Amino acid sequence: MKNILASLLPTRAAEQKASSTTKRINLALQGGGAHGAFTWGVLDQILSDERLSIEGISGTSAGAMNAVMLADGLCRGGREEAQKRLADFWRSASSNGNLPVLQRAVVERLLSFTPLEGTPAQAWFNALSRYFSPYDVNPLNINPLKDLIERFVDFEKLRADTDLQLFISATNVQTGRVRIFSRDKITADAVMASACLPLLFRAVEIDGVPYWDGGYLGNPVIFPFFRTTATEDVLVVQINPLVRQATPMSSSEIMNRINEITFNSSLIGEYRAIDFVARLIDQGKLPRGIGPGQYRRINIHRIVLDRFGTHFDAFSKLSTDYDFFDMLHVSGKRAARRFLDEHFDDIGVKSTVDLRAEAQAEWA
Repeated sequence: MKNILASLLPTRAAEQKASSTTKRINLALQGGGAHGAFTWGVLDQILSDERLSIEGISGTSAGAMNAVMLADGLCRGGREEAQKRLADFWRSASSNGNLPVLQRAVVERLLSFTPLEGTPAQAWFNALSRYFSPYDVNPLNINPLKDLIERFVDFEKLRADTDLQLFISATNVQTGRVRIFSRDKITADAVMASACLPLLFRAVEIDGVPYWDGGYLGNPVIFPFFRTTATEDVLVVQINPLVRQATPMSSSEIMNRINEITFNSSLIGEYRAIDFVARLIDQGKLPRGIGPGQYRRINIHRIVLDRFGTHFDAFSKLSTDYDFFDMLHVSGKRAARRFLDEHFDDIGVKSTVDLRAEAQAEWA
């Protein structure tokens, strides 16, 4: 939390805010397996809305995939190219796509958290993961994911684009700290690191440092925007629900709920810090502005998969059928339209998420 609070104090002047005709936003994209196709739909709708301009993007795991596809399309040819890039990626990632066998296998593992309950695959996975690690079953560290990512993204051109801020998070295995890869440092390896679930893939080494999935410590990260963008509005696309009414009973339901809680914990920490600073600004105890000694008052907005798809669960995170992706895509577009219909006027004015209610502890 200390690092988050420090980042709310800008160290350099940011750009001037956008004109009144276009509202700038930053996008923070969660990871969550195949449910990342919902984020594709949200992004598709945002790109179709000329009233919005994207200043910064943050992504983790599957959210990192969406983030680099979006950024690559924007720097290549603008909104339409970004829409095409996202559509092409999710079509290829589906079981109906045209990926080679090895790339198909790695994408299906990437978009899955655990195998289906009650299947021979689950029994095999449970036995294998209990006694063997990815280092045992994959001694040559074969991972075709890098080739797949580079097939879609021109990282050299992406790193050279100074008009868009881009951040990918991963977990440093040795220090237990979040590693933020900024636009000028992002490579296919960085995206692989952000999506590296440790029971499925060997740690991704970058400059001799091993990294695991970024979702453990930043899913997604928000604080890098505070020093690098002019807008104070962040739209979080959240695909791991905070609340579940039913108590999980089966082993897969329990593990799924543990994943949801774990992969939301860092986001809740950021909410708590942002709310704390906002209250101090409102009370006149901290100066608000851009520049040395000034703090940012961040407006948080959110589009959540759970509200529009309560029937989605751990099992559906495994589906790589294109019809399922398309259903999530349509749900994402619908969710984004509803959000903009209800809250467009709030962008640049106030948060549409009650951060205090989201982040407060429960007291006995």
